[in-house]
Amino acid sequence: MDIHEYQAKELLSRYQIHVPRGGLAYSPEQAAYRASEIGGDRWVVKAQIHSGARGKAGGIKLCSSDHEIVEAADAMLGRRLVTHQTG
Repeated sequence: MDIHEYQAKELLSRYQIHVPRGGLAYSPEQAAYRASEIGGDRWVVKAQIHSGARGKAGGIKLCSSDHEIVEAADAMLGRRLVTHQTG
């Protein structure tokens, strides 16, 4: 079964399995808004792809400000992420 991380988290939470808070974003601005909803002072922006090694390919970024979140999301959204599994 191919499901994204956010879909797996929704499924697990239905069965009272604790998962880290998160949110889905379709724009860089929406990513920053989601981070403000979550709260905290550090966030992880992740590309939702059906492939392993997304971190090595630039699909996972640790961010400490709204500006970093917007930049990370802008770099990921609408772009093809190539890993060793995608070819």
